[in-house]
Parts: sequence; C-alpha cells; structure tokens
Amino acid sequence: MNAPSRKDFPRLERDAPAWLVDVDNPYLRGLYAPVKSETTAEDLDVIGEIPADLCGAYMRNGPNQAYPPASKHHWFDGDGMVHTVAFKDGKASYRSRYVQTDHFKLNAEAGREQWPGYMGHPDPNAPPGAGSDGWLKDSSNTDLIVHNGEVLALWYQAGVPVRIDPATGETLGPQTFGGQLQRQVSAHAKTDPETGEMFFFDYNTKPPYMTYHVVSPDGRMSTVEIDVPGPRLPHDMALSKNYAILHDLPLFWDPELLKTRGLHKVTFYEDIPSRFAVIPRYGSAEDVRWFEAEPGYIYHVTNAYEDGDWLIMEGCRVTDPCPDSQPGRGQYARMMAFLLLKARFHRWKFNLKTGETKEEWLDDRNAEFPTINMDVQGMPSRYSYHVSIPTDRETMVFDGLIKYDTRTGRSQSLRFEDGWYGSESPFAPRLNGTGEEDDGYLVSFVSNEAEGRSEIHVIDAADIEAGPIARVKLPVRVPAGFHSTWVPGSEMGWV
Repeated sequence: MNAPSRKDFPRLERDAPAWLVDVDNPYLRGLYAPVKSETTAEDLDVIGEIPADLCGAYMRNGPNQAYPPASKHHWFDGDGMVHTVAFKDGKASYRSRYVQTDHFKLNAEAGREQWPGYMGHPDPNAPPGAGSDGWLKDSSNTDLIVHNGEVLALWYQAGVPVRIDPATGETLGPQTFGGQLQRQVSAHAKTDPETGEMFFFDYNTKPPYMTYHVVSPDGRMSTVEIDVPGPRLPHDMALSKNYAILHDLPLFWDPELLKTRGLHKVTFYEDIPSRFAVIPRYGSAEDVRWFEAEPGYIYHVTNAYEDGDWLIMEGCRVTDPCPDSQPGRGQYARMMAFLLLKARFHRWKFNLKTGETKEEWLDDRNAEFPTINMDVQGMPSRYSYHVSIPTDRETMVFDGLIKYDTRTGRSQSLRFEDGWYGSESPFAPRLNGTGEEDDGYLVSFVSNEAEGRSEIHVIDAADIEAGPIARVKLPVRVPAGFHSTWVPGSEMGWV
C-alpha cells in the first residue's frame, strides 16, 4: 500500500502549515504532517467514562517541523513537540507545546530552518550543531522521562535534556545538573523512582566513544568511560536492580568514510557479534564485563532483571538492521526503508558466574515501542505492552497493541479500528490500586488517517482485548510521534 497523499485525504492537513502545500515527503504528509500551532483545551468530550482512579498526565514527544526544511527532510529532524493529556477527577485536558531548545529559539529568531538535517551535509554557515554527528539541530523530539518531579525531553542523537513542566507542558530550561553535564544524554536514559537516581550514556565520533553516567538524588554526577573500538550508534540501555547494561552493536557508521570524508553512512557488519557491557550501577571501568551475542541491533529495551547467576534483558531485536532502499521512492528510499522498523520480542540471558550468553525469540510478530509498569523496572516483570507495526505499508504506523505475559508465554492483542493508528502506550497505575502488576490503564493517542482527527483511548491493562473504556475527543490532530511517559498525579501534587 502506498503512503497517502494530499489529494487522497484533503481534510488531513487543514491544520498544517501552509508551506507543506508543495512538499512531497511521505513523512511530512498525512499522519506525519506537523500542526501549525500550539493548543490548549479544557474539559474534553468523552465517549464512555474516564475512570475516577486515573490521575496523572500522559505525555508524548515527537517531531513537528516548524519551518520549511533547509534540505532533504528526515522524520527525525522535526522540532520536538510534547502533547499532554491530563486526567483528574474524571475529566481530561489537552496541551501541545514546542520543546524550547536553544536551537529552536535560534530558528525562531531567524524565522527559518538553519540546520541541514539528518540526510543533509554539514553547513559551515549554520550555527553550531549538536549530537554525536556534531552538526545537527538538537530538537529534543524523541523521549520523555520523569526525574525528581520534572519531565526531561531527550533527543535520539544524544543532546542536552530539556526540563518540561508536566502540568503545563511549558519548557523550564536545559538540565545540566548544576553545570556538571560535560557530555550529552542519550535518547533513552533510565530513572529509578525509588532512589531518585538517573542513569544514562553518551556516544560520540571522537574518544571517548562511549561514557556511562549516574546522577544521585542530590544532583552529583559520576562518569565512567566504556572501552569500545570506535564510534558506535547505541540507542538504549538496560537497568536491573544492581547492574546497567550498555550496548556495542554492529550497526554503526562506516569507519573509513567517517575518517576520510566525514560521511555518516550507517552500515551493518553481520560478521561482528553484538556486545553488551555489564557494569555494577556504581561500578568503575575496571568492573565492566563484556558478553557477546548474535549480530543484531536493538532500538528499545523492555526491562532487565536478575535471577540467580543470570542477568536477563528483554527487548525488541531488529530483524533487518540495514534494509534495502524502497524502490521508487527517490531521495527518500533509504530513509523509508529504515523507518519501517522490523523487530520482534527477544530475550538475552547473561550468566554472571560463567560468562555464558543465551538468547531466544519470544514472539514472531512485528512489534516495538515496549512499555511496562515502571514500579517493576529492574525487577522480575511479567507484563509488557508493545505496539504492532504492519509490514505492508511504506511508512511506519501502529495498528494495534500487544500485551505479553512472559510468565505464561501467552499474549493479548487489540487492533485499532480500520484507518486508526496509535502511539506508544505507557502504563498508568490505578489510583489506590491492588498492587497487581497490570492493575491500571494504557493510554494512547489514536488518529484517524482519512479524517485527520485524533482521540485519546483509555484501555484496561488487565484486559486490552475489551477495547477502550473511554475515548477522549481532541479538538486538533496529533501527528504521529515517538515516545511517551506517564506522570502519576502524586508527582504533580494532585493526590
């Protein structure tokens, strides 16, 4: 099936900026078209009933390009916009706000896009860039994590975290941990809600190629250099009760092209094993133990936990790390192939006593963007919630949800109605719940492709097959995006 065009869905982009009229990029049209303005809406209409014990804020990040691209546009280039739906006392409100990074502000002052983008080339006339490439716009458009009562917006290329007020969605400023942040923060950091600590890594094209960091509850930061052979492209990490797991995977920039021509060509080296650095949470470089596994790539980890001598990591292993370009898509052929994202649920087991590695597939369906009940992060967990991704489209969409039960091997699935596509769906614990791991809700933006409208679906996490128990109608379309988080009402002073 071809990606929808403007003529196919004339209503879809009514709320998009006028400069999109002549743009032929599939990831700037249809479900992916940016909206032209920020929105605030209170007391939203609901089909069904919002549970009284759902209290907190669902926040999702994603690209929303503010100005015409300066060159070929990659979906990852879009300016970060956080969409927030707050639930309190059985009512819902909505806010969308740009992430006010330093680079976003510079573009606003200039009234145009000044950086060439992921598929462009370094521009000597552009302001100083960021990221592991060193010349891109830091858009903070990728992930959101909760840390010490604030939400931090993160960027896939590793950048400076941006503090977001969960109640208003407004940007509070960069988070440099009192000036201690001398490196950058990866797209997917981890926080421990019990200890108040934050764990993250950084990667770069210049030594040290990878570093590991811990931020204490009182803001003190420690740094450990991780010994990898050259520039790498890790995307996520794992955290158990006592260990962090960092990834050295055989998908990275071609070292010769990077060294001799400064080109960032991503290549998969199928003869190089995947390597995992296991380090005690508060360990040193000397404490790192390396484990090898089958060559592959991982975008997103589900959870990690310890079981006797075994350290277990679950996540989504990519089945085609470096796919062939999509035929007939011209300058966007390679981008569209990579963005389709083919991955399956997978488990890795590292024996801390013997050094042995075991791994196994847990399912054969194409599923990604996993979430869990954050109360069990780093602990033995039973349930995870993934989006299902069809493989018969040219662009990446989420057509349903899958709930995995790793204790029994069973699963539940929910497919959205035809023409509706969802978002990553975090787990929201039920207020004053039973404490059971799946006693709560999944919350997701769901958009109708043909009609150009969006809703919030609230789903009982214990029985996702029953479908949404509440559908919150939104006054505006929410473009397709990336990662989300749930901010409990207790973090916002509501309970």
